[in-house]
Amino acid sequence: MTIISIILGVLLVISGFSCMFTPLKTFFSTGYFLGIILLVYGIAGVLRIISRKEKADALEWIMHILSIIIGLIALFRPGTTLVFDAMLLTIIACWFVVQGVIQIVLSFKLKNVKKGWYWGLIAGILGVILGIYSFMHPGVTAVTTGILIGFYFVESGFSLIALALAVGSVEE
Repeated sequence: MTIISIILGVLLVISGFSCMFTPLKTFFSTGYFLGIILLVYGIAGVLRIISRKEKADALEWIMHILSIIIGLIALFRPGTTLVFDAMLLTIIACWFVVQGVIQIVLSFKLKNVKKGWYWGLIAGILGVILGIYSFMHPGVTAVTTGILIGFYFVESGFSLIALALAVGSVEE
């Protein structure tokens, strides 16, 4: 699973930079782009949970299943109306906050077990801040969606890579 997590982390970093360098295109294709990323994230998370031997946290299950559901919605109803675009911005903000809180909780659970636990904490705090900002300024968020998503994907990708390397060194 370490190699898959590293590959997914690299893909997140590449996707993040792509979003940051083409923010307007990213906004117009946000439904498809987020749908694919959330679907892959959710499926990978479920597979990772299933492959682990220890019992998974309910918050992990909820987050990954929610990611799959939101990804499917975004793929099959992308930006057909202005209402859906506004709803997508709210979903993005909610997802950032929920993902950030879950990362914070999980990183504290890993504090005494794994080196590099603080990367998850940093990622979680950034996710919560990004989500709160998105709730407060939906107009700005609509214009800067590509940049905001890009930063989050780059940060999440590096976090996933760092945690995969930390877990890989503990398993060896």
